[in-house]
Amino acid sequence: MTSSLAPGGPVPFDAVLFLSFGGPDGPQDVMPFLENVTRGRGIPRERLESVAEHYLHFGGVSPINRLNLDMIDALRADLGRRGIDLPVYFGNRNWNPMVEDTLAEMYRSGHRRILVFPTSAWGGYSGCRQYHEDIARAVAALAEREPASATPAGSVLLRKLPQYWSHPAFVAAGADAVRRAVDQLGPGEVAPRLVFTAHSVPNSADAASGPAADGGGLYSRQVMAASQAVADALGVADFDQVWQSRSGPPQIPWLEPDICDHLEDLHAQGVRRVVVYPVGFISDHLEVVWDLDNEAADVAERLGMDYVRADTVGTDPRFIEMIGDFVETYATGAGDLSAMGCGDNGRTCRERCCVPAARPTRPAVAQPS
Repeated sequence: MTSSLAPGGPVPFDAVLFLSFGGPDGPQDVMPFLENVTRGRGIPRERLESVAEHYLHFGGVSPINRLNLDMIDALRADLGRRGIDLPVYFGNRNWNPMVEDTLAEMYRSGHRRILVFPTSAWGGYSGCRQYHEDIARAVAALAEREPASATPAGSVLLRKLPQYWSHPAFVAAGADAVRRAVDQLGPGEVAPRLVFTAHSVPNSADAASGPAADGGGLYSRQVMAASQAVADALGVADFDQVWQSRSGPPQIPWLEPDICDHLEDLHAQGVRRVVVYPVGFISDHLEVVWDLDNEAADVAERLGMDYVRADTVGTDPRFIEMIGDFVETYATGAGDLSAMGCGDNGRTCRERCCVPAARPTRPAVAQPS
C-alpha cells in the first residue's frame, strides 16, 4: 500500500474521478459498446444482437451517461458549497469518455493524486475489484502515452473511495424512494409487498467474493444487509430480496429468484400490490428501465397486479452529500487511507472483499455497476 505521507506531512488530493460503466450514445454505438463489455469472453454474436435490441428499443441510447453527468453536476455544486476546489472528471470502463482518455487529460492538466468515486456500492469482483482493474489499466495506458508518469517525479496515485452500501445516506435515500413509490401506488386494503432487486451474478462469482459458512458470498450478503436496512428504516418487517439482469448460458447457476419469476410466485400467493426497489443500482440506467420498467412491469400487468418501481438514489441530495463527505474526509491526504475502499492503483482488495487468486467467471454482458 502506497503511503499518503510525505516528509512534510499529508499530501492533498487534487482531483476527483467519477468512474462508471458507460453506455452507448446512439444506435451506431450499441454493438461496439457491447463488444467492449464482452471482449475476451467468447460471447456469441447472436447473444450480443439480442442484448442490442434492448438498447435499440430506446433509440440506441443508454441513460447512464446523462444520469452520471447529472450526478457530477450535483457533486460539483456540493463541493463548491463546501469551498472544496477540486475538479470532477468523468471516465468509463466501456464507452466514451473512456477512463484511459480521462486519466490522460487529468495528467496533462497537472493532476497527480486523484480520488475515485465508483458507481457501484458493493464489494466483490464486479462491484469493486474490477474498478481497481480499470484504474490499473488506465495507469498503464498513461505510462505509454506519457512516459514521465512512470517516473517517481511524475507518478500518479488513484485512490478508490469506500464502498457505501451501508452508508446511512444511501439507506435514507432508498427509504424515501420507496415511500414515494408507495404513495404513487395509492391506498389499498393491504400494504404492498416490498421487493428489492439487484444485479444477479453467477453463484461462483458471489462465493469467490468472500464465502460465508452458509455458502453465500460477500456481494449477496451486502445486498441483503442494505435491503434489510432500508426495510428497517421503513418499519417493514417482511420483504423479498430477488435478482435481475442475469445473462450467460443457462447451465451456469446465477443468484435467483429472478424478479419476473418472483412476481409470478407472489401472484400465486395472492399478492396483488407490489413496490420494487432496485437497491443494487444508483441510477436508472438501461438494466433498470428495461428489466423493471418493461419486462417486470409487463408481467405485473398481465397478472393484474398493481406495480410501481421506486426511484434509484441518483441525485438525491443526501446521496450527493455522502460523496461530498467522502471527498472532504480524504481530500487532505490525512488519515488512514489504507482503510478506504480497498487497494490503490489496482492492487488487491482488502481481506474478504474478493479472492484475487481465483477470479470468478464474469457475467456475459453487464455487471452491478
